[in-house]
Amino acid sequence: MGGAGPAAAEDTRQLVKLPAPAQEALREEMLGNLVAINEVLSLMAEGKVKEAGAVAEAKLGMSAMGKHRAKPFDARPGPHMPPAMHGIGMDGHKAVSEFARVAATGDRDQALALLPNLTAACVACHYSYRTR
Repeated sequence: MGGAGPAAAEDTRQLVKLPAPAQEALREEMLGNLVAINEVLSLMAEGKVKEAGAVAEAKLGMSAMGKHRAKPFDARPGPHMPPAMHGIGMDGHKAVSEFARVAATGDRDQALALLPNLTAACVACHYSYRTR
């Protein structure tokens, strides 16, 4: 079969143009978030529920907000995001903190029930927005 192959599907996500330093800061943060989520999942799999909650809160929850506060304005992603995109991020931090609160009690079943909420905002944001 010759030709260039099937055309790529059009990306219908909203393009968000961030200053280059803010885009790089956001990219680094998202990569760090993937590592943190993996750490939380690993701890949960090991039955270390309280530890998973502590890691989640420290690295992803409300406690993790403000990582870019000391950076120059052009290197801070939040102020350059559309309000709805920023809101999804805030919802994600809140969901993680709720998971962490429950995990701190050691209640594995309740913590497991909340675990999908750790990635729900990630999915919603990445499904709706793109930076390139």
